[in-house]
Amino acid sequence: MKKVLITDGVHPIMIEEFTSAGYVCDYQPDIALERVHEIVGDYVGMIINSKIKVDKRMLDNANQLIFIGRLGSGMEIIDLKYAAKKNIAIHGAPEGNCNAVGEHSLGMLLALANNLNRSDREVRKKVWRREANRGFELMGKTVGIIGFGHTGVSFTKKLEGMAVNVLAYDKYKERYADSYRYVTEVDLERLQRESDIISFHLPLSEETHHFVDEHFIKRCKDGVILINTSRGQVIKTDALISNLNSGKIAGACLDVFENEKPNTFTSEEDQKYAQLYDFEQVVLTPHVAGWTVESKKRLATVLLKKILK
Repeated sequence: MKKVLITDGVHPIMIEEFTSAGYVCDYQPDIALERVHEIVGDYVGMIINSKIKVDKRMLDNANQLIFIGRLGSGMEIIDLKYAAKKNIAIHGAPEGNCNAVGEHSLGMLLALANNLNRSDREVRKKVWRREANRGFELMGKTVGIIGFGHTGVSFTKKLEGMAVNVLAYDKYKERYADSYRYVTEVDLERLQRESDIISFHLPLSEETHHFVDEHFIKRCKDGVILINTSRGQVIKTDALISNLNSGKIAGACLDVFENEKPNTFTSEEDQKYAQLYDFEQVVLTPHVAGWTVESKKRLATVLLKKILK
């Protein structure tokens, strides 16, 4: 009997297709990490999202496992080297929700540019402040894209009709923007120097942890706007707050945070995030950029195609 453990909410098509292929699905979307450690040895396959960390201990317990499917991107939650040693196939699905992330990034930016959140709150209170809510247009601005993978490309495509200049930087690629007439490949220094808006589309690694710190921000234009829909640890929160206070950073759109579990905040984190939440020039969402009705199905179908091929 081939059993697959599904540890997060998935579109029903995933269970239907696995069943048709001869697998028995154990659907436990609310399962705790420690429980997975206890039972993982019973399964040949596992479908995970960000809450399940597949470390060496997990893999040692998984003596029947032949594949792991990751709903989305972000492979830092899996010990890839050790999985390879154990001949466990790893499948990601960044193609499944990259469009959702691209749309969300643009939506957050437009909300910030046009003061939509504040205007909405005020109108509901019968406060009518037109001049105070005058926005700015994207046309003519320069947008820097750091990381030209699936989500970076998706956001770039959304910008094509906005009459902006796009600068792209990806340390590990060459000639990646040849197909995009409105995109210029540049080094990091030029992107920082010229961009009015910078959007981050990076995996989390030792190299990208606190990629955006005081040193990074100092090299950016005064009044830069930052967008982060990748991983919260890419931006050092203390540096972001201090530069929002000084005006060096004019605004930020954040879907991800260094700590995404408010009920675990230390007293220091409580104070830090209270400061961040007080900025009106910051748009915040709870790590839902890739979280749409359509992406839920697309993630399932992308993973199924890779696993069942």
